[in-house]
Amino acid sequence: VWLGHDELIDREVAVKELLLPPGMDEQERAVSSQRAIREARAAGRLNHPGIVTVHDVVEHNGAPMIVMEFVRGGSLSDAIQAQGGLPVERVAHIGLAILDALRVAHQAGIVHRDLKPANVLLAENRVVLTDFGIAKLMGDVQLTQSGMIVGSPAYLAPEVANGQPSTPASDLWSLGALLYTAVEGRPPFDGPDVMATLAALLTKDPHPPVRAGRL
Repeated sequence: VWLGHDELIDREVAVKELLLPPGMDEQERAVSSQRAIREARAAGRLNHPGIVTVHDVVEHNGAPMIVMEFVRGGSLSDAIQAQGGLPVERVAHIGLAILDALRVAHQAGIVHRDLKPANVLLAENRVVLTDFGIAKLMGDVQLTQSGMIVGSPAYLAPEVANGQPSTPASDLWSLGALLYTAVEGRPPFDGPDVMATLAALLTKDPHPPVRAGRL
């Protein structure tokens, strides 16, 4: 993601560049490009202070570049890394703000599918949800290959990990896991690698919270 300058309106913008890994064939490149364009379409339909505004999508060197609002502030992931578990009152405020943004997205038929602390930005007076990069417009063409897991394993709803479609309910599961991480300083399910994390998610209870208090 680049910091850019909109010369027409004279404002700072964030420009998300799609970096395609080497060795991809043309079909794989096309799928990745379609997913980025779909991100712009999905987020561009939403108008809410808790959702990053998408201004435009342009093509550069054969790949999409998404021009969006620049939000000055770090991510929830940055805050957890710096501070450990956050105070209960702050986590409750963050959760309510994300829930309000998700309500707008779900009413528009959009499921985020990748809620995690890195995708929540903490601006001075805003909590902002970003990166609808794998959001699926309900009824849109499925762009993931059979058997491919889309999302961050520690925050996946169990039914999604089992191959079922993402729904608003699975977004809410991910929100719960995100808030657990915010207040405890570690995710409810983890492991040394992706498969171990998924196994814990599907077969174990979460670590009992110790900092959640009233939450």
